[in-house]
Amino acid sequence: MQLGDVDLGNRRITVGGHVRPLDDLTRRVVLDWLDHRRSRWPNTANPHLLITQKTAVELGPAGKLWTTRATRNLTATLERLRVERQLEEALTHGADPLHLALVFGIDEKTAIRYGDAARQLPASEAEEHHGRS
Repeated sequence: MQLGDVDLGNRRITVGGHVRPLDDLTRRVVLDWLDHRRSRWPNTANPHLLITQKTAVELGPAGKLWTTRATRNLTATLERLRVERQLEEALTHGADPLHLALVFGIDEKTAIRYGDAARQLPASEAEEHHGRS
């Protein structure tokens, strides 16, 4: 992912060639990262969003090993964050499978499963989950 893949003004992000809405949480994380990146490596010409001390003086992306190490031993794994984000979107937008498929670029069967899961949550549990975000 490159810096140009993030359009903060229009609240969009391009992931894997697909343009998606940029939710508030992701926007805040990207802004925080960009502030850190600017202060840590103010003169880098690297066009990639994620860079390291090594790649800041190059033009390549941070490697998979770096991202794996950066997320190791976290209680909030990338998979768990992905699932939580999709469920949150389903709860917020009425569990509409078409909306979920468009926002996350998932197939219709997966979108229907997420919508069904959100609809089956008891109202009190859904309110509790929605209040955490």
